[in-house]
Amino acid sequence: MTFVPHTERDRQQMLEAIGVKTIADLFSAVPQKFRFPKLNLPAPLTEMEALGELKGIAEANESADDLVSFLGAGAYHHYIPAGVDSILRRGEYYTAYTPYQPEISQGTLQAIFEYQSLIVALTGMEVSNASHYDGATALAEAVNMSRGIHRGARNKIIMSPGIHPQYRAVVHTYEDGGDLQFVGEDFDLSAGPDALIDMIDEQTGLVCVAYPDFFGRVYDYTKLAEAAHAKGALLAVSVNPTALGLLKPPGEMGADIVTGEGQPLGIPLSFGGPYLGILTTRNQYVRQIAGRLVGETVDNRGQRGFVLTLSTREQHIKREKASSNICTNQGLMMLAATTYMSLLGKSGLRQVAESCYHKAHYAAAEISKLKGFGLKFKDAFFHEFVMESPIPAAELNLRLLGRGIIGGYDLGGDYPTLANCSLLAVTELNSKEEIDYLVETLAEVAHA
Repeated sequence: MTFVPHTERDRQQMLEAIGVKTIADLFSAVPQKFRFPKLNLPAPLTEMEALGELKGIAEANESADDLVSFLGAGAYHHYIPAGVDSILRRGEYYTAYTPYQPEISQGTLQAIFEYQSLIVALTGMEVSNASHYDGATALAEAVNMSRGIHRGARNKIIMSPGIHPQYRAVVHTYEDGGDLQFVGEDFDLSAGPDALIDMIDEQTGLVCVAYPDFFGRVYDYTKLAEAAHAKGALLAVSVNPTALGLLKPPGEMGADIVTGEGQPLGIPLSFGGPYLGILTTRNQYVRQIAGRLVGETVDNRGQRGFVLTLSTREQHIKREKASSNICTNQGLMMLAATTYMSLLGKSGLRQVAESCYHKAHYAAAEISKLKGFGLKFKDAFFHEFVMESPIPAAELNLRLLGRGIIGGYDLGGDYPTLANCSLLAVTELNSKEEIDYLVETLAEVAHA
Protein backbone atom coordinates (compact mmCIF):
# COMPACT_ATOMS: atom_id res chain seq x y z
CA MET A 1 0.00 0.00 0.00
CA THR A 2 1.21 3.52 -0.69
CA PHE A 3 -0.32 4.83 2.51
CA VAL A 4 -0.58 3.00 5.85
CA PRO A 5 -2.21 5.20 8.50
CA HIS A 6 -1.17 3.19 11.57
CA THR A 7 1.98 4.15 13.46
CA GLU A 8 4.09 1.61 15.34
CA ARG A 9 2.50 2.82 18.56
CA ASP A 10 -0.97 2.28 17.07
CA ARG A 11 -0.07 -1.28 16.15
CA GLN A 12 1.30 -2.05 19.61
CA GLN A 13 -1.84 -0.73 21.26
CA MET A 14 -4.03 -2.89 19.02
CA LEU A 15 -1.93 -5.99 19.72
CA GLU A 16 -2.16 -5.37 23.47
CA ALA A 17 -5.93 -4.95 23.21
CA ILE A 18 -6.37 -8.39 21.65
CA GLY A 19 -3.78 -10.05 23.90
CA VAL A 20 -0.83 -10.88 21.62
CA LYS A 21 2.71 -9.56 21.48
CA THR A 22 3.51 -9.53 17.77
CA ILE A 23 1.70 -9.58 14.45
CA ALA A 24 3.29 -12.98 13.76
CA ASP A 25 1.36 -14.37 16.73
CA LEU A 26 -1.86 -13.75 14.79
CA PHE A 27 -0.81 -16.56 12.40
CA SER A 28 0.09 -19.12 15.07
CA ALA A 29 -2.83 -21.35 13.97
CA VAL A 30 -1.14 -21.77 10.57
CA PRO A 31 1.44 -24.59 10.67
CA GLN A 32 4.99 -23.31 10.34
CA LYS A 33 5.72 -25.24 7.14
CA PHE A 34 2.86 -23.46 5.35
CA ARG A 35 3.63 -19.92 6.45
CA PHE A 36 6.35 -19.09 3.94
CA PRO A 37 6.05 -21.61 1.10
CA LYS A 38 8.53 -21.51 -1.73
CA LEU A 39 6.67 -20.16 -4.73
CA ASN A 40 7.46 -21.39 -8.22
CA LEU A 41 7.80 -17.93 -9.77
CA PRO A 42 10.04 -16.76 -12.59
CA ALA A 43 12.88 -14.35 -12.03
CA PRO A 44 11.89 -10.69 -11.61
CA LEU A 45 11.62 -8.45 -14.68
CA THR A 46 12.36 -4.82 -15.23
CA GLU A 47 9.44 -2.52 -15.96
CA MET A 48 10.27 -2.50 -19.68
CA GLU A 49 10.55 -6.28 -19.78
CA ALA A 50 7.26 -6.70 -17.93
CA LEU A 51 5.52 -4.29 -20.31
CA GLY A 52 6.80 -6.23 -23.30
CA GLU A 53 5.59 -9.49 -21.77
CA LEU A 54 2.12 -8.09 -21.14
CA LYS A 55 1.89 -6.69 -24.67
CA GLY A 56 2.72 -10.11 -26.05
CA ILE A 57 -0.08 -11.67 -24.03
CA ALA A 58 -2.52 -8.93 -25.05
CA GLU A 59 -1.78 -9.45 -28.74
CA ALA A 60 -3.37 -12.89 -28.47
CA ASN A 61 -6.74 -11.21 -27.92
CA GLU A 62 -8.99 -10.25 -30.78
CA SER A 63 -11.44 -7.37 -30.57
CA ALA A 64 -14.17 -5.92 -32.71
CA ASP A 65 -11.58 -3.44 -33.96
CA ASP A 66 -9.38 -6.24 -35.33
CA LEU A 67 -12.16 -8.02 -37.23
CA VAL A 68 -15.10 -7.03 -39.40
CA SER A 69 -18.04 -7.49 -37.04
CA PHE A 70 -21.72 -8.00 -37.82
CA LEU A 71 -22.63 -9.27 -34.36
CA GLY A 72 -25.23 -7.42 -32.30
CA ALA A 73 -28.06 -9.14 -30.40
CA GLY A 74 -28.20 -6.52 -27.67
CA ALA A 75 -24.62 -5.18 -27.61
CA TYR A 76 -23.55 -2.99 -30.52
CA HIS A 77 -20.31 -1.67 -31.95
CA HIS A 78 -20.81 2.07 -32.37
CA TYR A 79 -18.42 4.98 -32.73
CA ILE A 80 -17.78 6.72 -29.39
CA PRO A 81 -16.58 10.35 -29.55
CA ALA A 82 -13.30 11.01 -27.74
CA GLY A 83 -15.04 13.51 -25.49
CA VAL A 84 -16.98 10.73 -23.74
CA ASP A 85 -13.86 9.03 -22.35
CA SER A 86 -12.29 12.37 -21.55
CA ILE A 87 -15.19 13.29 -19.27
CA LEU A 88 -15.46 9.84 -17.69
CA ARG A 89 -11.82 9.82 -16.58
CA ARG A 90 -12.13 12.96 -14.51
CA GLY A 91 -11.47 11.95 -10.92
CA GLU A 92 -14.57 13.59 -9.48
CA TYR A 93 -16.73 11.36 -11.70
CA TYR A 94 -14.60 8.25 -11.96
CA THR A 95 -14.77 7.45 -8.25
CA ALA A 96 -18.19 8.91 -7.43
CA TYR A 97 -20.91 6.79 -5.87
CA THR A 98 -24.60 7.50 -5.29
CA PRO A 99 -24.68 11.14 -4.10
CA TYR A 100 -26.42 10.93 -0.75
CA GLN A 101 -25.06 14.31 0.37
CA PRO A 102 -26.30 16.86 -2.18
CA GLU A 103 -24.30 19.76 -0.74
CA ILE A 104 -21.05 18.13 -1.91
CA SER A 105 -22.39 16.23 -4.94
CA GLN A 106 -23.93 18.89 -7.15
CA GLY A 107 -21.92 17.93 -10.24
CA THR A 108 -22.93 14.27 -10.12
CA LEU A 109 -26.52 15.12 -9.27
CA GLN A 110 -26.75 17.54 -12.18
CA ALA A 111 -25.32 14.91 -14.55
CA ILE A 112 -27.99 12.44 -13.41
CA PHE A 113 -30.69 15.10 -13.80
CA GLU A 114 -29.50 15.83 -17.35
CA TYR A 115 -29.46 12.10 -18.12
CA GLN A 116 -33.05 11.74 -16.91
CA SER A 117 -34.12 14.72 -19.02
CA LEU A 118 -32.45 13.38 -22.18
CA ILE A 119 -33.86 9.87 -21.76
CA VAL A 120 -37.37 11.25 -21.21
CA ALA A 121 -37.06 13.26 -24.43
CA LEU A 122 -35.73 10.24 -26.34
CA THR A 123 -38.45 7.83 -25.21
CA GLY A 124 -41.38 10.24 -25.18
CA MET A 125 -42.13 9.44 -21.54
CA GLU A 126 -42.53 11.67 -18.47
CA VAL A 127 -40.05 10.51 -15.82
CA SER A 128 -36.83 8.50 -15.86
CA ASN A 129 -34.72 6.98 -13.13
CA ALA A 130 -30.95 6.57 -13.05
CA SER A 131 -30.37 3.71 -13.44
CA HIS A 132 -30.16 -0.11 -13.60
CA TYR A 133 -27.45 -2.64 -14.35
CA ASP A 134 -28.56 -3.38 -17.91
CA GLY A 135 -31.55 -3.78 -20.18
CA ALA A 136 -32.44 -7.17 -18.72
CA THR A 137 -32.68 -6.01 -15.10
CA ALA A 138 -34.57 -2.88 -16.21
CA LEU A 139 -37.23 -5.08 -17.81
CA ALA A 140 -37.41 -7.21 -14.66
CA GLU A 141 -37.94 -4.03 -12.64
CA ALA A 142 -40.80 -3.09 -14.99
CA VAL A 143 -42.47 -6.40 -14.10
CA ASN A 144 -41.96 -5.60 -10.41
CA MET A 145 -43.46 -2.15 -10.98
CA SER A 146 -46.55 -3.74 -12.50
CA ARG A 147 -46.98 -5.90 -9.43
CA GLY A 148 -46.79 -2.81 -7.21
CA ILE A 149 -49.11 -0.71 -9.36
CA HIS A 150 -51.78 -3.41 -9.34
CA ARG A 151 -51.09 -4.24 -5.66
CA GLY A 152 -50.78 -7.91 -6.51
CA ALA A 153 -54.31 -8.12 -7.93
CA ARG A 154 -53.18 -9.11 -11.44
CA ASN A 155 -50.63 -11.89 -11.78
CA LYS A 156 -50.64 -12.54 -15.54
CA ILE A 157 -47.69 -11.20 -17.55
CA ILE A 158 -47.74 -11.44 -21.35
CA MET A 159 -44.16 -11.72 -22.62
CA SER A 160 -43.60 -11.47 -26.37
CA PRO A 161 -41.24 -14.07 -27.86
CA GLY A 162 -39.64 -11.13 -29.66
CA ILE A 163 -38.03 -9.95 -26.42
CA HIS A 164 -34.34 -10.82 -26.03
CA PRO A 165 -34.19 -14.42 -24.66
CA GLN A 166 -31.59 -13.41 -22.07
CA TYR A 167 -33.84 -10.59 -20.86
CA ARG A 168 -36.68 -13.05 -20.46
CA ALA A 169 -34.39 -15.42 -18.54
CA VAL A 170 -33.46 -12.62 -16.12
CA VAL A 171 -37.14 -11.76 -15.60
CA HIS A 172 -37.87 -15.39 -14.73
CA THR A 173 -34.93 -15.44 -12.31
CA TYR A 174 -36.26 -12.31 -10.60
CA GLU A 175 -39.74 -13.76 -10.25
CA ASP A 176 -38.78 -17.36 -9.45
CA GLY A 177 -40.95 -18.65 -6.62
CA GLY A 178 -43.49 -15.86 -7.02
CA ASP A 179 -47.12 -16.05 -8.06
CA LEU A 180 -46.77 -14.44 -11.49
CA GLN A 181 -47.96 -16.36 -14.53
CA PHE A 182 -46.00 -15.78 -17.74
CA VAL A 183 -47.62 -16.45 -21.11
CA GLY A 184 -46.87 -15.69 -24.75
CA GLU A 185 -43.23 -16.72 -25.00
CA ASP A 186 -44.05 -19.77 -27.10
CA PHE A 187 -46.15 -17.74 -29.52
CA ASP A 188 -45.66 -17.94 -33.29
CA LEU A 189 -42.49 -15.97 -34.14
CA SER A 190 -43.90 -14.80 -37.46
CA ALA A 191 -47.05 -13.33 -35.91
CA GLY A 192 -47.18 -9.59 -35.31
CA PRO A 193 -47.80 -7.97 -31.90
CA ASP A 194 -51.53 -7.54 -32.52
CA ALA A 195 -51.80 -11.32 -32.22
CA LEU A 196 -51.10 -10.88 -28.49
CA ILE A 197 -54.32 -8.91 -28.03
CA ASP A 198 -56.47 -12.02 -27.69
CA MET A 199 -54.39 -13.08 -24.67
CA ILE A 200 -55.15 -9.91 -22.68
CA ASP A 201 -57.83 -10.31 -20.00
CA GLU A 202 -58.84 -8.90 -16.59
CA GLN A 203 -56.03 -10.84 -14.89
CA THR A 204 -53.32 -9.34 -17.11
CA GLY A 205 -51.07 -6.87 -15.33
CA LEU A 206 -48.46 -6.17 -17.98
CA VAL A 207 -47.80 -6.77 -21.66
CA CYS A 208 -44.08 -6.75 -22.55
CA VAL A 209 -42.75 -6.17 -26.08
CA ALA A 210 -39.51 -4.99 -27.68
CA TYR A 211 -38.89 -2.09 -30.10
CA PRO A 212 -37.19 -3.09 -32.32
CA ASP A 213 -37.70 -6.68 -31.24
CA PHE A 214 -34.89 -9.22 -30.85
CA PHE A 215 -35.06 -10.03 -34.56
CA GLY A 216 -34.69 -6.36 -35.50
CA ARG A 217 -38.32 -5.97 -36.56
CA VAL A 218 -40.18 -2.70 -36.04
CA TYR A 219 -43.87 -2.55 -35.14
CA ASP A 220 -46.33 0.15 -34.10
CA TYR A 221 -47.70 -0.83 -30.69
CA THR A 222 -50.49 1.76 -30.52
CA LYS A 223 -53.27 -0.78 -31.05
CA LEU A 224 -51.72 -3.16 -28.53
CA ALA A 225 -51.47 -0.37 -25.94
CA GLU A 226 -55.14 0.53 -26.44
CA ALA A 227 -56.19 -3.10 -26.04
CA ALA A 228 -54.11 -3.44 -22.84
CA HIS A 229 -55.53 -0.26 -21.35
CA ALA A 230 -59.08 -1.34 -22.19
CA LYS A 231 -58.57 -4.35 -19.92
CA GLY A 232 -56.80 -2.34 -17.20
CA ALA A 233 -53.34 -3.70 -18.08
CA LEU A 234 -50.08 -1.83 -18.71
CA LEU A 235 -47.72 -1.90 -21.71
CA ALA A 236 -43.95 -2.11 -21.23
CA VAL A 237 -41.65 -1.58 -24.21
CA SER A 238 -37.97 -2.58 -24.20
CA VAL A 239 -36.09 -0.35 -26.65
CA ASN A 240 -32.83 0.05 -28.50
CA PRO A 241 -32.14 3.76 -27.84
CA THR A 242 -30.27 4.23 -31.12
CA ALA A 243 -33.44 3.37 -33.03
CA LEU A 244 -35.30 6.15 -31.22
CA GLY A 245 -33.15 8.68 -33.03
CA LEU A 246 -35.18 7.79 -36.12
CA LEU A 247 -38.33 5.94 -35.10
CA LYS A 248 -41.52 7.05 -33.36
CA PRO A 249 -40.95 7.04 -29.57
CA PRO A 250 -42.93 4.44 -27.61
CA GLY A 251 -44.39 7.16 -25.40
CA GLU A 252 -46.41 8.33 -28.41
CA MET A 253 -47.79 4.80 -28.84
CA GLY A 254 -49.25 4.75 -25.33
CA ALA A 255 -46.52 2.84 -23.50
CA ASP A 256 -46.73 2.97 -19.71
CA ILE A 257 -43.17 1.83 -19.00
CA VAL A 258 -40.18 2.02 -21.33
CA THR A 259 -36.99 0.11 -20.54
CA GLY A 260 -33.88 -0.53 -22.58
CA GLU A 261 -30.17 -1.19 -22.82
CA GLY A 262 -28.14 2.03 -22.78
CA GLN A 263 -24.92 0.45 -24.07
CA PRO A 264 -25.31 1.91 -27.60
CA LEU A 265 -25.16 5.41 -26.09
CA GLY A 266 -21.40 5.84 -25.83
CA ILE A 267 -20.56 2.72 -23.80
CA PRO A 268 -17.96 0.29 -25.22
CA LEU A 269 -18.66 -3.42 -25.66
CA SER A 270 -16.21 -4.27 -22.83
CA PHE A 271 -16.71 -8.04 -23.00
CA GLY A 272 -20.32 -7.64 -21.88
CA GLY A 273 -20.31 -4.89 -19.26
CA PRO A 274 -20.69 -2.78 -17.28
CA TYR A 275 -23.74 -1.54 -19.15
CA LEU A 276 -26.69 0.73 -18.39
CA GLY A 277 -30.35 -0.10 -17.76
CA ILE A 278 -32.89 2.50 -18.90
CA LEU A 279 -36.28 2.77 -17.19
CA THR A 280 -38.89 5.47 -17.78
CA THR A 281 -42.60 5.71 -16.98
CA ARG A 282 -45.57 8.04 -16.57
CA ASN A 283 -45.80 10.56 -13.74
CA GLN A 284 -48.72 8.69 -12.22
CA TYR A 285 -46.48 5.68 -11.56
CA VAL A 286 -43.48 7.60 -10.23
CA ARG A 287 -43.83 6.23 -6.69
CA GLN A 288 -43.50 2.69 -7.99
CA ILE A 289 -40.38 3.32 -10.04
CA ALA A 290 -37.20 1.60 -8.86
CA GLY A 291 -33.76 3.17 -8.64
CA ARG A 292 -32.61 6.74 -8.19
CA LEU A 293 -34.50 9.93 -9.02
CA VAL A 294 -32.83 13.33 -9.01
CA GLY A 295 -34.92 16.48 -8.84
CA GLU A 296 -34.21 20.17 -9.40
CA THR A 297 -34.91 22.69 -6.65
CA VAL A 298 -33.70 26.02 -5.23
CA ASP A 299 -31.86 26.61 -1.97
CA ASN A 300 -32.67 29.22 0.69
CA ARG A 301 -30.82 31.81 -1.38
CA GLY A 302 -32.81 31.09 -4.50
CA GLN A 303 -29.92 29.29 -6.25
CA ARG A 304 -30.56 26.31 -8.53
CA GLY A 305 -29.69 22.98 -6.94
CA PHE A 306 -30.18 19.22 -7.29
CA VAL A 307 -31.18 16.57 -4.76
CA LEU A 308 -32.18 12.92 -4.57
CA THR A 309 -35.96 12.91 -4.43
CA LEU A 310 -38.69 10.37 -3.70
CA SER A 311 -36.11 8.25 -1.91
CA THR A 312 -38.58 6.01 -0.06
CA ARG A 313 -37.05 2.99 -1.70
CA GLU A 314 -34.29 0.38 -1.46
CA GLN A 315 -32.06 0.62 1.59
CA HIS A 316 -33.71 3.86 2.78
CA ILE A 317 -36.70 1.94 4.19
CA LYS A 318 -37.69 -1.56 5.25
CA ARG A 319 -36.92 -4.08 2.53
CA GLU A 320 -40.41 -5.57 2.36
CA LYS A 321 -41.84 -2.11 1.62
CA ALA A 322 -39.22 -1.13 -0.97
CA SER A 323 -40.18 -0.88 -4.63
CA SER A 324 -37.00 -2.73 -5.57
CA ASN A 325 -33.84 -4.36 -4.26
CA ILE A 326 -31.84 -2.38 -6.81
CA CYS A 327 -29.88 0.32 -4.99
CA THR A 328 -26.89 0.89 -7.27
CA ASN A 329 -26.93 3.75 -9.75
CA GLN A 330 -24.70 2.94 -12.75
CA GLY A 331 -23.34 6.46 -12.40
CA LEU A 332 -20.31 6.22 -14.66
CA MET A 333 -22.26 4.54 -17.45
CA MET A 334 -25.05 7.08 -17.04
CA LEU A 335 -22.48 9.84 -17.46
CA ALA A 336 -21.17 8.20 -20.63
CA ALA A 337 -24.67 8.10 -22.10
CA THR A 338 -25.34 11.71 -21.07
CA THR A 339 -22.08 12.92 -22.62
CA TYR A 340 -22.70 10.92 -25.81
CA MET A 341 -26.24 12.26 -26.27
CA SER A 342 -25.12 15.81 -25.47
CA LEU A 343 -22.25 15.70 -27.98
CA LEU A 344 -24.37 14.27 -30.78
CA GLY A 345 -27.55 16.20 -30.12
CA LYS A 346 -30.88 15.45 -31.73
CA SER A 347 -29.62 15.71 -35.30
CA GLY A 348 -26.51 13.66 -34.56
CA LEU A 349 -28.53 10.83 -33.05
CA ARG A 350 -30.75 10.85 -36.11
CA GLN A 351 -27.72 10.72 -38.44
CA VAL A 352 -26.36 7.67 -36.58
CA ALA A 353 -29.74 5.96 -36.73
CA GLU A 354 -30.18 6.74 -40.44
CA SER A 355 -26.70 5.44 -41.22
CA CYS A 356 -27.42 2.18 -39.38
CA TYR A 357 -30.78 1.84 -41.11
CA HIS A 358 -29.58 2.40 -44.67
CA LYS A 359 -26.45 0.25 -44.33
CA ALA A 360 -28.44 -2.63 -42.84
CA HIS A 361 -30.97 -2.48 -45.65
CA TYR A 362 -28.20 -2.40 -48.24
CA ALA A 363 -26.62 -5.49 -46.64
CA ALA A 364 -29.97 -7.31 -46.50
CA ALA A 365 -30.70 -6.54 -50.15
CA GLU A 366 -27.29 -7.76 -51.34
CA ILE A 367 -27.36 -10.93 -49.23
CA SER A 368 -30.85 -11.77 -50.52
CA LYS A 369 -29.40 -11.97 -54.04
CA LEU A 370 -27.15 -14.89 -53.06
CA LYS A 371 -28.18 -18.45 -53.88
CA GLY A 372 -29.53 -20.21 -50.79
CA PHE A 373 -29.73 -17.04 -48.69
CA GLY A 374 -32.70 -14.88 -47.79
CA LEU A 375 -34.49 -12.90 -45.10
CA LYS A 376 -36.45 -15.06 -42.67
CA PHE A 377 -38.98 -12.31 -41.92
CA LYS A 378 -40.51 -9.80 -44.29
CA ASP A 379 -41.40 -7.19 -41.64
CA ALA A 380 -39.84 -3.72 -41.51
CA PHE A 381 -36.56 -3.70 -39.59
CA PHE A 382 -34.09 -1.17 -38.19
CA HIS A 383 -30.42 -2.25 -38.23
CA GLU A 384 -30.70 -5.98 -37.52
CA PHE A 385 -32.27 -8.70 -39.61
CA VAL A 386 -32.51 -12.49 -39.63
CA MET A 387 -30.55 -14.13 -42.44
CA GLU A 388 -31.41 -17.68 -43.48
CA SER A 389 -28.44 -19.61 -44.92
CA PRO A 390 -28.03 -22.94 -46.72
CA ILE A 391 -25.86 -24.36 -43.88
CA PRO A 392 -26.20 -24.19 -40.05
CA ALA A 393 -25.36 -20.79 -38.62
CA ALA A 394 -22.70 -22.18 -36.27
CA GLU A 395 -20.80 -23.73 -39.19
CA LEU A 396 -21.21 -20.60 -41.28
CA ASN A 397 -19.81 -18.40 -38.51
CA LEU A 398 -16.72 -20.59 -38.16
CA ARG A 399 -16.02 -20.21 -41.88
CA LEU A 400 -16.55 -16.45 -41.69
CA LEU A 401 -14.21 -16.16 -38.72
CA GLY A 402 -11.51 -17.81 -40.78
CA ARG A 403 -11.88 -14.89 -43.22
CA GLY A 404 -11.68 -12.22 -40.51
CA ILE A 405 -15.43 -11.69 -40.09
CA ILE A 406 -17.49 -12.00 -36.92
CA GLY A 407 -20.79 -13.34 -38.18
CA GLY A 408 -24.26 -12.87 -36.79
CA TYR A 409 -25.83 -14.28 -33.65
CA ASP A 410 -26.65 -17.98 -34.03
CA LEU A 411 -30.39 -18.15 -33.30
CA GLY A 412 -30.59 -21.95 -33.18
CA GLY A 413 -29.65 -22.15 -29.51
CA ASP A 414 -32.58 -20.01 -28.38
CA TYR A 415 -35.03 -20.83 -31.17
CA PRO A 416 -34.66 -24.44 -32.43
CA THR A 417 -36.75 -23.68 -35.52
CA LEU A 418 -34.13 -21.13 -36.61
CA ALA A 419 -31.09 -23.45 -36.73
CA ASN A 420 -29.96 -22.11 -40.12
CA CYS A 421 -30.57 -18.50 -39.19
CA SER A 422 -28.25 -15.73 -38.02
CA LEU A 423 -29.13 -12.34 -36.59
CA LEU A 424 -26.93 -9.81 -38.39
CA ALA A 425 -26.35 -6.29 -37.08
CA VAL A 426 -25.05 -3.38 -39.14
CA THR A 427 -24.01 -0.08 -37.54
CA GLU A 428 -22.50 3.17 -38.76
CA LEU A 429 -19.04 1.62 -38.27
CA ASN A 430 -19.62 -0.94 -41.02
CA SER A 431 -18.44 0.58 -44.29
CA LYS A 432 -19.85 -0.32 -47.70
CA GLU A 433 -16.57 -2.09 -48.44
CA GLU A 434 -16.99 -4.28 -45.34
CA ILE A 435 -20.57 -5.11 -46.27
CA ASP A 436 -19.51 -6.02 -49.81
CA TYR A 437 -16.72 -8.18 -48.35
CA LEU A 438 -19.27 -9.99 -46.18
CA VAL A 439 -21.50 -10.65 -49.18
CA GLU A 440 -18.58 -11.93 -51.27
CA THR A 441 -17.38 -14.14 -48.44
CA LEU A 442 -20.84 -15.59 -47.80
CA ALA A 443 -21.08 -16.58 -51.45
CA GLU A 444 -17.72 -18.36 -51.20
CA VAL A 445 -17.88 -20.15 -47.86
CA ALA A 446 -21.54 -21.24 -47.85
CA HIS A 447 -21.04 -23.59 -50.79
CA ALA A 448 -17.41 -24.55 -50.15
